[in-house]
Amino acid sequence: MVKKGVIEDIFSKARFADEAKSYRIFYRDFHTIKESSLPEFLIQSNNFQTIPISRIKKIKKSNTILFEKNVARDE
Repeated sequence: MVKKGVIEDIFSKARFADEAKSYRIFYRDFHTIKESSLPEFLIQSNNFQTIPISRIKKIKKSNTILFEKNVARDE
């Protein structure tokens, strides 16, 4: 299970204290991984209504990985 607090903390900081466009969100869409900027993801997910937080695989800011879901525990 994804710890929602970690992802929510990253999103909160990105939206209110940092440049949100510099964050890249990688999420599972059926059997593929899609990528979008944080602002795009929030629109696409309708604030996590259509794409739940549990489908987020990785969050990057520039070249730094801030969050990555453990693959072995995912499936």
